[in-house]
Amino acid sequence: MVKPYQHEPFTDFSNLENQKAYEEGLKTVDAYLGKDYDLVIGGERVSTEDKLVSVNPANHSQVVGRVSKATREHAEQAMTVALDAFESWRTTDPVSRADILFRASAIIRRRKHEFSALLTREAGKPWNEADADTAEAIDFLEYYARQMIRLKDGMPVESRPGESNRFGYIPLGVGIVISPWNFAFAIMAGTTVAALVSGNTVLLKPASTTAVVAAKFVEVMEEAGLPKGVLNYVPGSGSEIGDYLVDHPKTRFVSFTGSRDVGVRIYERAAKVHPGQKWLKRVIAEMGGKDTIVVDNEGDVELAAQSIVASAFGFSGQKCSACSRAVVVEDVYDQVLERVIELTKDLTVGNTEDREKFMGPVIDQAAYDKIMSYVEIGKTEGKLVAGGVGDDSTGWFVQPTVFADMEPDARLMQEEIFGPVVAFSKAKDYDHALEIANNTEYGLTGAVITNNREKIDQAKRDFQVGNLYFNRGCTGAIVGYQPFGGFNMSGTDSKAGGPDYLLLHMQARTTSEML
Repeated sequence: MVKPYQHEPFTDFSNLENQKAYEEGLKTVDAYLGKDYDLVIGGERVSTEDKLVSVNPANHSQVVGRVSKATREHAEQAMTVALDAFESWRTTDPVSRADILFRASAIIRRRKHEFSALLTREAGKPWNEADADTAEAIDFLEYYARQMIRLKDGMPVESRPGESNRFGYIPLGVGIVISPWNFAFAIMAGTTVAALVSGNTVLLKPASTTAVVAAKFVEVMEEAGLPKGVLNYVPGSGSEIGDYLVDHPKTRFVSFTGSRDVGVRIYERAAKVHPGQKWLKRVIAEMGGKDTIVVDNEGDVELAAQSIVASAFGFSGQKCSACSRAVVVEDVYDQVLERVIELTKDLTVGNTEDREKFMGPVIDQAAYDKIMSYVEIGKTEGKLVAGGVGDDSTGWFVQPTVFADMEPDARLMQEEIFGPVVAFSKAKDYDHALEIANNTEYGLTGAVITNNREKIDQAKRDFQVGNLYFNRGCTGAIVGYQPFGGFNMSGTDSKAGGPDYLLLHMQARTTSEML
């Protein structure tokens, strides 16, 4: 009997034993730094001369790994293998497919601190952020396995005398999973196993900057008993293989997490029907956000400040759910802003191998340059009150940055920066605050700090986001507890870690038999 789902607990790093365990994880990872990783196509390792070089963003002279780079020929080979594997995988007992996920989660749980330490090295994640990333990966495997067992027999429909009707789900086919670097383990694993447990085969193209953790995950799935060809590891450039696979007539669906611009491009390309294609491709897309914490004059000022700082600067603001806009009712604006500045100036920034560092680097030079360019834009649009300083000499570090007195239509209030920058805007009243919160093309997360029940109910009606939180920050959704995903330009409203997510990877079929 399958135990009820409970999310993986976070590690208490105030415990000395847990600190030592994480340090051992770092030693384990350091022992294989610089290793080469091959493509995996049909269970076979394929090495290429052209490599993606993954470096530690906190120390960009340190090579984490060199990953073989797939060409279009490799992508075509992987597609052929995946199509062949689909014929047997689609008929595999859903419980057996779920059991592979359970075994994989057990393997990851035993190696939890190693995987988290790898995220510290490859993505620059602080200990607690890396630990949460690994815990979420475990959660996705456990949750989706249980969901598949629930869905395997379909849903009840009515029958009539002399007639038996069934309504069930069948897998789609070969899916392309294009995963991001910011939740390099959790989202990469979650989007992959959701497709696999539903009976599809997958070509996994992870983010180039964090391809090593994806290679390690593929090894885990092999160890857990996943048949050859069901999951194929094909890292490479978007222009070289990404477009090719999105356009491919045998691609049945694309699962993408990343920027708005790339997501829109994928959506557009996937809509075109190519010769030999006999379906409309499905696109599952999560594309970012411009997320707001609204602070009402009937809210807790200290809670508001703490929530803004944690949501804006956790993992250096490199979350699609990060608070990049604080909209505060004018009665408490100065109080909240002043307290946020105080808290921000107390934050520590540096190499996250040190447990005491709250914030680490941003992911790479391109991200650093983009963020620093937005800092310069912010200086022309509002008042810089904290941070605004960067240093890319040894790692890509940007100090947590706060801008005050922004107009709602300022670029810092409208464009996704994906870094440790939060902009403050003053609202005349609560209605005005919600109006500002909604004046963006995105619709991912938001939060409201208020003790007024009527205002909470008003936000539930009028705040247009997929995940809305009250009296807490706007980041930190837990699998199975707060299904995550947004609408508008934040994506296709695909709720990861929710009860209907697997259905996006299947198609419904009705059978009717006369008795």
